Formats: sequence, C-alpha cells, structure tokens
Amino acid sequence: MNVQPWEKPSNTNVLDIAAGGLFYYLFGFAFAFGSPSNGFIGRHFFGLKSIPSSSFDYSNFLYQWAFAIAAAGITSGSIAERTQFVAYLIYSSFLTGFVYPVVSHWFWSVDGWASAFNTSNLLFNSGVIDFARSGVVHMVGGIAGLWGAFIEGPRIGRFDHTGRFVVNGLKIRFIPRKFNPSFNQDYRRQDGEDGGQGHGLNADEVASHP
Repeated sequence: MNVQPWEKPSNTNVLDIAAGGLFYYLFGFAFAFGSPSNGFIGRHFFGLKSIPSSSFDYSNFLYQWAFAIAAAGITSGSIAERTQFVAYLIYSSFLTGFVYPVVSHWFWSVDGWASAFNTSNLLFNSGVIDFARSGVVHMVGGIAGLWGAFIEGPRIGRFDHTGRFVVNGLKIRFIPRKFNPSFNQDYRRQDGEDGGQGHGLNADEVASHP
C-alpha cells in the first residue's frame, strides 16, 4: 500500500475515534454486550437501542468504546507510513465494529463462552479472568498489528539491505557510543568526555563516514 502524507499518529488516532465511535455505536456494543445472546456474539442494543437500561447506561458505552479504539490504536503503529487512507478507514471500522466486540463478548459478557461472568457455564470452572480488561485489548490489537505488518511488509526506503536505518538516503549509526564499540573515536566530544552520551550527527558527518 502507498504511503500517504495524512498518516501521522495524531491523524490515525482521530480516525480511530471517529470511525470507531460510529461503528461501535451502531454494531460493536451490541455484538459485545447484547445480552441475552449466545456464547459467540451479542444480538441486542444495536445503535444503543433500549439504552439506558437496568444493566447499562451511557457511561458503560463510553467506557467500552475507549477500550475498542485503544485496540485499534495499538495496530496503527505496526502499519504506520504505508497504509492508504481508505484502507485504514476500513480496518479501523471493521476492528472496532466487529472483531474486537466479538472477542470482548467471549471474555467479558455474561453470555461469553470463556467469560468469568458466565456463572452457569464456567470455562475450567473459573472462566478467563482478564485483569483490568487489558488482555483482550492488547491481544486483539497485537495480533491485528502482527498480521498487518506481515501483509504490508517493511517501510520502503527506511532500511537498507543490511537492516540499517536510513534517513533521506543516509545510513545512520546507533547514536549512543556506549553501546556501539565500532563507533569511530573521532566522534568524541571536543572536551574529551565520552560517558555514553548521545552525539548529534549532521548529513555531512554521516556521508563522510560510510
């Protein structure tokens, strides 16, 4: 996929909030917590119909929506700088509107097949206990990011054939000398100190030392 100028972390976060908010409102919350349902997916509360109720109010929706867009945001870093706007829009909408809600239903809904709240059918007599609900968020975001990075491949032009980082066509060495024994001694500071401090390199310095 082609790199687009719009794709900065702030832009992807705004898109996750906007698209994620819309699709989680229309479908996601229902798929996640639409009880009574089966163990795989919820089937009530589409578009927050019948909300607020005795079980949920709008604060519950906002709380769960924040988790959904967090999962989408984890993935955005894995596919940064090589994803078209439309492709990222589709991904963000699908993840927050379907993928993440279904997985969260499994573990957090009272009907989920692995949920610790499903007291009538506990998996291994305990269900899955997801402390602070961080497991589902990072598992979904991490797996989606892994597949995204695998499908899209590396960022073209950011690394050379040896794996070294490249900026504007110039090879950049690892800056802290403390961790790079091969770093040339002529890069020492003029005062003779070499306590592992970072050293800024300009383009002329880098070009003159291949």
